[in-house]
Amino acid sequence: MDTSNASTGVTGRYFDGKTSRLHRVTLTVTDGVAHLSGDVERSAPLASLRVSERARHAARKVSFEDGAWLEVDDRAAFAQLLAGTGHRDTGVVRAQQSWRGVLVALGVTVGVVVVSYVYLLPAAAGWVANTLPVSVERQMGQGVLEVLDRRVLGPTRLPAARQEQLRRQFAALVAPEPDAPTWKLVFRSSRIGPNALALPSGDIVMTDQLVNLLKDDQAVMAVLAHELGHLHRRHLTRRLVQSSAVAAGTWVIFGDLSAMLTALPTVALDMKYSREAEYEADDYAVAMLRHNGIDPEHMAQAFVKLGQASGGQDASYLSSHPATGERIARIRAAR
Repeated sequence: MDTSNASTGVTGRYFDGKTSRLHRVTLTVTDGVAHLSGDVERSAPLASLRVSERARHAARKVSFEDGAWLEVDDRAAFAQLLAGTGHRDTGVVRAQQSWRGVLVALGVTVGVVVVSYVYLLPAAAGWVANTLPVSVERQMGQGVLEVLDRRVLGPTRLPAARQEQLRRQFAALVAPEPDAPTWKLVFRSSRIGPNALALPSGDIVMTDQLVNLLKDDQAVMAVLAHELGHLHRRHLTRRLVQSSAVAAGTWVIFGDLSAMLTALPTVALDMKYSREAEYEADDYAVAMLRHNGIDPEHMAQAFVKLGQASGGQDASYLSSHPATGERIARIRAAR
């Protein structure tokens, strides 16, 4: 730094770091050395001093090695003095003083948040879900069905013989992959219409309305195979972890499941699988149907009926579920 010439002085308040007494001084810089004059006389090499970052409404602070410091209110004069010594603000400080820099920083921050939410969080959720032992996952699902029964489900009205018939048919099917999860098929009536849901406990809930809508047992098997795919891929657990990132972090660090257990019923009620998850479950179901000699067209027809039952509303834009038409096309293409 070129500091051979003496600088114009700036006034400030000096504190020795030992008492609260204020000393009025003038700061000058000559040949790389800072000099204080006035109530206190002292000098120190510039290299030994720490200068606070520039801010719009705060005094500049110069800290000495022994704990003393100087406060300067005239920020413009102080900046001119620093410029004379060759001192430059860091890139971060310069960016903070520029609207362009602030906008760039804001854009980068938003970008990081979006990338984290869209890519990193699902990846982390998948890792946590796959790390959970099955026994822990079953523990997470305990009591969820009871909560659903209190909120949206009611006792089934299907005859016991009909329930047992469907259970036997599904139990006779061979899963397309090894290590198929243990499942339990339960039936309920529902205020939310035709529906099926696979819980981490291994319970696959099917509503009376869905059985009555489909009528075709092969179509019922197709829907159950789809739910088994969700169960096998641990989609609900991933969704829970993704929706409760803080709670999941608590489990990873401390092994505390309470926060995740509390969140699970709400997540189950507001289930919105990603397109990828729905496609994975569809592919699993198609493979299972073909493995057991069942035409996947039964699954396509199940979605046709579900679409008709919903009044033809098929809002695929910005939807977490694939549009029914897209899913039917994929299923038929895989036949």
